[in-house]
Amino acid sequence: MANPWTGEVALVIDGTSHVLKLTLGALAELEEQLGEASIVSLVERFESGGFSSRDVLALIVAGLRGGGWAGTAQDLIAAEIQGGPVEAAKAAGQLLTRAFALTPGDDVRG
Repeated sequence: MANPWTGEVALVIDGTSHVLKLTLGALAELEEQLGEASIVSLVERFESGGFSSRDVLALIVAGLRGGGWAGTAQDLIAAEIQGGPVEAAKAAGQLLTRAFALTPGDDVRG
């Protein structure tokens, strides 16, 4: 079961529920894979609805890896995601939102 308060998102792939989470390492891999200087441009694409299927797949893979999965994007090419592409895009957006959400009382100034 995914805990949204810790940034986790649940996604069912090939009938198995997985917990996805964007850890710092997963975010770094994501930036490198997408050739981004920062994750901000990816967040902006999702906010504007201008994201691609490549963005969704990269986020799902990064989230799975952050959740402990050792696979690659190639492993998901023929995978059945419960809810299809719409659910995958929803999970990707939730991952980004939850990775950067502040809880009441958080102070990012240090």
